[in-house]
Amino acid sequence: MAKKSGKPKPFNVMIVGQNGRIAYEAALFAASLRHADPDFAGRILVAEPQPGPNWDGDPRIQNHEIRTLLDDHGAEIVPFETRHFGASYPEGNKIEGLFALPKGEPFVFFDSDTLVTGKLSGVPFDFARPCASLRREGTWPQPELYGPGYHEIWTALYDKFALDIGPTIDLAEPEDYWRRYMYFNAGWFFYRCPHEFGQRFLDYALAIKSDPPKELIGQELYPWLDQIVLPLVIHSLGGARRTIPEGLLDGKVTCHYRVFPLLYAREADAVVDVLETVTAPNKIKKVLKTYDPIRRMIYQRRGHKVRALFDRDHLPAREQMIRNKIKREKLWMR
Repeated sequence: MAKKSGKPKPFNVMIVGQNGRIAYEAALFAASLRHADPDFAGRILVAEPQPGPNWDGDPRIQNHEIRTLLDDHGAEIVPFETRHFGASYPEGNKIEGLFALPKGEPFVFFDSDTLVTGKLSGVPFDFARPCASLRREGTWPQPELYGPGYHEIWTALYDKFALDIGPTIDLAEPEDYWRRYMYFNAGWFFYRCPHEFGQRFLDYALAIKSDPPKELIGQELYPWLDQIVLPLVIHSLGGARRTIPEGLLDGKVTCHYRVFPLLYAREADAVVDVLETVTAPNKIKKVLKTYDPIRRMIYQRRGHKVRALFDRDHLPAREQMIRNKIKREKLWMR
């Protein structure tokens, strides 16, 4: 009997692309993927929202040079209709955009403000067992003094969808501490079918949006809705807190930098090297330098002034402290 090949099957990568900042980030993502993993055999799919009543203007990528740059790096723009979210909650693009991907084909979603810094095709994804980014702070919920607490809030959400919260609790963490409960950053996630994942994501998000449990009274749903729903979706589809080795995504292989000042402030030298190598070629530079934060942070090297403000081995405990220090030096840009 012939042996099965150990070579992993190709998978699709999805990012969102729309007019403005995200278009530049999408182009940078595609360029970094081709640089860091030139043998990547999957498709890079840029989900682009189309004009409609949920947008004030045209959300499509208007810059034709960016569209050309995406094409040059093998990225395909795939349109999708925004039926439920749009300008009022643009984070919803990562939910509705999933339906633009090929049904039944495994995918990995990344926020557009991500750099690929290593061999993505070598990550041993278990597409039957989804997970998501654990690079996050305890942004939600924010329990009030007299309750309900973390346990009551999260239990109410799992109960709403007839899910057992028990397997999701990290018993090594203290009671009623936010890390005890499964909470992700929605900067990346994956599964075997984008339509199955997307439908569950959409159904749960709309149900919480329209009829939140009473335990959520006083809790802000925006901009956290996608991150509130994501643990429920992942648990319901057989996933867990971590189903791939630690240190790859949000580590050696990808970096969710969020904004360029934060990248220069806290990321490793290797990440900065990838950023500056990828943006150096003239055909890329002439397009990306038209976006002011890229022009100033990378090409005018203000990012290195930010970098000099911090010791990467002793960063402030909270991201807001990093932001505040950069702003005091008048180097913040988004």
